[in-house]
Amino acid sequence: MIVQWAAVATFLYAEIGLILIFCLPLIPPQRWQKIFSFSVWGKIASFWNKAFLTIIILLIVLFLDAVREVRKYSSTHTIEKSSASRPAACEHTQMKLFRSQRNLYISGFSLFFWLVLRRLVTLITQLAKELSNRGVLKCQAENINQAAKKFMEENERLKRKGYPLTLLVGMQISTATMENIVAIP
Repeated sequence: MIVQWAAVATFLYAEIGLILIFCLPLIPPQRWQKIFSFSVWGKIASFWNKAFLTIIILLIVLFLDAVREVRKYSSTHTIEKSSASRPAACEHTQMKLFRSQRNLYISGFSLFFWLVLRRLVTLITQLAKELSNRGVLKCQAENINQAAKKFMEENERLKRKGYPLTLLVGMQISTATMENIVAIP
């Protein structure tokens, strides 16, 4: 295997490993968000898009080269022409076809997994942000619910003393509206 294809195969194996690690349910998205927010990543982020595009371009070039090689060795005219002059040429051509197909699969899957890996990191980051927002919103809803209960109790106490609700709040609020506020989970 040529060095470039060995590098692409290693890159493919690393991508598969990272995707499997990212998909493990044992590590929550908040922890990944903390890992992604290290200061080292902030320094790398300035040229991350350039590196991503460079890797994509390299993988596309290698993929197109592999497609060209497969088309070159898969034509029956080439096999028949080379086998007439030498008896072992057919096996040699089949060997080259096998290698070119292997390279096509390696580069194709590497390109695909690179795009999947980038999308997976984006989705994990978004999920972590949404989970933290959910916690904040839940806390705010609980605080609003407690405040509404307190105001309803205060209104009931003042109603029993004979004060009208419009004087207490400054506008007309129905009891049904206040009960709906309290009913928010």
